[in-house]
Amino acid sequence: MLMNLLYSIVLLSFLGKSVTLKNQEYADKQPNIIYILSDDLGHSDVGFTNGFIETPNLNRLAKEGVLLTQSYVQQVCSPTRGALMSGRYPIHTGLQHDVIYPGEPWGLPLDETILPQILKEYNYSTHAVGKWHLGMHKWAYTPLYRGFDDYFGYYLGGQNYDSHRNEKGLDLRSDYFDENGKFVDELRWDLDGRYSAELYSDHTVDLVNKLKSEENPFFIYLAYQSVHAPHMVPQRYIDQYSSHITDKKEKVFAAMVSSMDEGIGNITKALENAGLADNTIIVFSSDNGGNVNCVGKVTSSNYPYRGGKRALYEGGVRSPSFIWARNRLSPSKSNAMSHVTDWLPTFWSLASLQGKLKPNNPIKTKPLDGFDQWLAISENLPSNRTEFVINIDPKPVACGHRVPHAGLRWKDWKLIIGAGCPPSGWYPAPGLTDLENPCGPHDSYIELYNIIEDPSETKNVSDKFPDIVKMLTEKIQAYNATAVPLGNKPHDPASNPKNFNFTWMPWLDMFDEVPDETYTLTNELWLSGNELSEEDISSSRDACLTSDQVIDLIEF
Repeated sequence: MLMNLLYSIVLLSFLGKSVTLKNQEYADKQPNIIYILSDDLGHSDVGFTNGFIETPNLNRLAKEGVLLTQSYVQQVCSPTRGALMSGRYPIHTGLQHDVIYPGEPWGLPLDETILPQILKEYNYSTHAVGKWHLGMHKWAYTPLYRGFDDYFGYYLGGQNYDSHRNEKGLDLRSDYFDENGKFVDELRWDLDGRYSAELYSDHTVDLVNKLKSEENPFFIYLAYQSVHAPHMVPQRYIDQYSSHITDKKEKVFAAMVSSMDEGIGNITKALENAGLADNTIIVFSSDNGGNVNCVGKVTSSNYPYRGGKRALYEGGVRSPSFIWARNRLSPSKSNAMSHVTDWLPTFWSLASLQGKLKPNNPIKTKPLDGFDQWLAISENLPSNRTEFVINIDPKPVACGHRVPHAGLRWKDWKLIIGAGCPPSGWYPAPGLTDLENPCGPHDSYIELYNIIEDPSETKNVSDKFPDIVKMLTEKIQAYNATAVPLGNKPHDPASNPKNFNFTWMPWLDMFDEVPDETYTLTNELWLSGNELSEEDISSSRDACLTSDQVIDLIEF
């Protein structure tokens, strides 16, 4: 059942619900909120999920907080970020297909009211750090025009960690409004050679130190570049793994995770030193599963879950996540089903003190797909949701699904129609036996799994439960009837950084012509060295199943 949650309904749902805080002193205090998003981090790439990589700071926060064992995101970057910011499924924002590639003139629609805009109505200061990836062809799509007070990071989806260039264009900037209210976009040529994870951690520490003297609460959205390709990291982090990891690429990947973990440790120390830790909530998540396909050497691990980035299997969408709030939450584990769209209404609830505070101005949103999960988390109650759309995508994706596909989680059950892969196999952490099982004839046209009994998705039981398959297929069809057209637009040559002194700029505010072409599969990726071969492009159009079969069933 779709969630039609307008502002008035949100507030009514908050009112009358009592929350038992660990420390009642904080019942009437708006919390500071820091949302930390890693990029392409696998479920078993951190210590708190029994991974092999050393992450002592994340481990401590997870141990002191609430570990979210069924926390779901989207299967790739832009859709997850759009769902977080809007509280709406990608099928409702046009972000359901692939990602926003450099030079493509589209983004998260401007008629969406997003998270920082809502929090500002409750007097929060709002700060974005790191990766944006929600549109940059016009200034209106960039962070400061979407509700953030300031921004330090990059607009695109990937780049070199040291030079901060994508192809030949610089994309690292400090955006802010000066004392006269004038927008300033400061390109950071001066940071060439500085590693991005350290830059973003240090900037967040500086923010904390600056905000400690402010009376109003703050929201920091910290979206690390780590551990997206290209895999690179300063040598001092690699040296930590000189004794127990022998493979060079595995060392580099582990060191990238450790660099991020060190930065998060520095941020928590800054919170303590500033006297802000007691009233701060920290959420940690990944934007999708670890990248185990089209990468050559696999260094990430989503084990014991199947698949990875781009797949509808658990390894692509179940995130290593926790929420830390030491004066609001007791250490525990929550098995409540949650989705990335839930954070907007949950943070809204917290900012409004469960509806006790009124916004400065009326807030209008489109119907939300997210649920306020604070009671489920804080009281260890069942989740407010029983289902979510994993995705519905009518087009193939390079290095991903080869036919239209759709997925839905309902209670204990998960249905995939079309192709949940690639990637399809199981990828244990380095040093364990590789159980990779690539997409092939054994992968079924319809896959049904009991996720509670079979979280690794090894037993397709669609033939044993036809009534459940029928019911969930009808649910997918109902959701599909609400889907908006794909937002994807083709690459615009006018975006070329050479037109702007070799920097990435919102080119359509300089050029008036907007391409109006049909979106087609492109062999352009955002990182040089990762270009697709013609064979890759061809194979991405081939199918484990025919497109006609899937279209007939789902009726895209």
